[in-house]
Amino acid sequence: MSVIQINGIVRENVGKGVARKARAAGQIPGVLYGHGEKPMAVQVESRHFLSAMRAHKGGNAIISLNLGSGEYTALVRDVQVDPVSRAVLHLDFQHISLTEKVTVEVPIHLIGIAIGVKDFGGILEHNVRSLEVRCLPTQIPGSLDADVSALNVGDTLHVRDLKADGVEILAEPDMTIATIVAPTVEEVAPVAATAEPEVVAAKGKKEEAAGEEAKKK
Repeated sequence: MSVIQINGIVRENVGKGVARKARAAGQIPGVLYGHGEKPMAVQVESRHFLSAMRAHKGGNAIISLNLGSGEYTALVRDVQVDPVSRAVLHLDFQHISLTEKVTVEVPIHLIGIAIGVKDFGGILEHNVRSLEVRCLPTQIPGSLDADVSALNVGDTLHVRDLKADGVEILAEPDMTIATIVAPTVEEVAPVAATAEPEVVAAKGKKEEAAGEEAKKK
């Protein structure tokens, strides 16, 4: 996994007002914590950070955070985003060591088209979309690939079926990742047979009227 170079500075002042001014100046405020050290308030240049993350194309990027006073290897643990403007408001960096295992959440990527879907009209249900794993930072996978192509209707893919070298998956082996369910058959409600009795009744009335007319003659 490549390491993304990010430059930043240590913030000596903290608070909402200071953070607001930093954002107005094109900076993203944040905090660097972990590895038994005292948390540090930091800020990074917004355009540079967003451009670097887009180029990475994936989560759990390893950051080399240069703060002038020192360089820190870190993971981006949390990104606070404005719900309206989608602007990044705050970043949480976790200081890590490349030789010590970390716990991260990794997305599950389903591969292939299941037999039960392709040939029998089944429906693929994707029950779990990410899992926590534990591994060295340099071994963090971009995703956990799960091949569903052999699944038929009624078959299930479990955590124990996933393969990830050098990665410990922190979930129960029997947890369901995906399953193929039978297609739903729509039941057609029976049509109520009400017209025939009305016709019979009408016919009976006509015959009765014809008999009365014959008596008169």
